[in-house]
Amino acid sequence: MQTSQEDSGPDASVHPGGPLVTPRSDFFASFAWIAVGIAIAVGSWQMDRLENQDVQPYAVPGLLPFFLGLAIVFFGGLMLVRAWTSGALAPHARRAAGMSPAERKQFLIVLGLCLAFGIGLVGHGLPFWLAAAVFVAITIFVLQYPQRRAADEIKRGLILAIVIGVCAGLGVTLVFQEFFLVRLP
Repeated sequence: MQTSQEDSGPDASVHPGGPLVTPRSDFFASFAWIAVGIAIAVGSWQMDRLENQDVQPYAVPGLLPFFLGLAIVFFGGLMLVRAWTSGALAPHARRAAGMSPAERKQFLIVLGLCLAFGIGLVGHGLPFWLAAAVFVAITIFVLQYPQRRAADEIKRGLILAIVIGVCAGLGVTLVFQEFFLVRLP
């Protein structure tokens, strides 16, 4: 199936089920990212500074999340500018408003996986590194499955997802517990 430029906009990614990313969807998503970044930055800024415990200014709780929040705002702004210059509000983009069925399905899959991780895996018996490894491996495998099946590389994809998941789980645990001195569940 071929998608014309008029139907999907000048920068839409072409996918067998239709465009997954359009300038219009990027336009609205950028506002969500900017709002999330602002919320993270404001919440981090309002955290206790622990001055009464003589904590150094560069080691105060919330410093890293504050800068990450600002980075999310910055990249959300770049996404907004890119969408705007790609014609997100042009007449042809208005017809393609909303999520396509493929986009909706992928969103719901990711949402379900994140909820399963946050509600089902973390703090329920598994060490954090293993819960994170399982989450990352399953997420990679599930999201890449259609492409791996089409290329007849399912086994390779599963092995790669497991390796990346274990490395990510161990890496996150190491960084948080050894560098940030945060005890993970």
